[in-house]
Amino acid sequence: MKSVEIPEFKVSEKVMLPAKETAIIVVDMQNDFVDPNGKLTVPTARETIPAIKKLLDKARNANVKIFYTQDWHRKDDIEFSIWGEHAVEGTWGAEIIDDLKPRDEDILIKKLRYDAFFGTPLDHLLRIYGIKNVVIVGTVANICVLHTAGSAALRGYKVIIPMDGISAITEFDLYTTLRQIDFLYKGVITKVDYISFS
Repeated sequence: MKSVEIPEFKVSEKVMLPAKETAIIVVDMQNDFVDPNGKLTVPTARETIPAIKKLLDKARNANVKIFYTQDWHRKDDIEFSIWGEHAVEGTWGAEIIDDLKPRDEDILIKKLRYDAFFGTPLDHLLRIYGIKNVVIVGTVANICVLHTAGSAALRGYKVIIPMDGISAITEFDLYTTLRQIDFLYKGVITKVDYISFS
């Protein structure tokens, strides 16, 4: 099999964001994707929990808005023909993992498809709060994270991706996601430790 070289992308080592104009979007950190007993467990998803927690602590200390997305399907969803049944509304698998439980002030977005903007009030809410920058973490990198990042960028938001806060089924999927966000959407690739809020 031919080996494929992934083009380089820049990793920004200092990302200062205005707290009032920034939101965190935690994508699909749900039992079915993160817990070992989930229906579609992403092997490295649990490894991202400490970085995501650290980011959320920074954000809360600076009064940054925090959004969580939940994959949220009816039992007859057509997406199950692709992935099999997962994240069925109201089930344990659809709930956010205990390690990252949302707080009362956080906003939950129940989404029907990969893109967290599709058929949801996410864009409307971000604009109400005057958000210009979105820091996206979660899973799965090349599916829901990438589609949400692309949709955000094409709506005019600046996209920031801490690479230690996203996970994918394979390493190839992770790095192609970072390449796409850098190349296609002019997003900022960084790490949680490099992000600060003013």
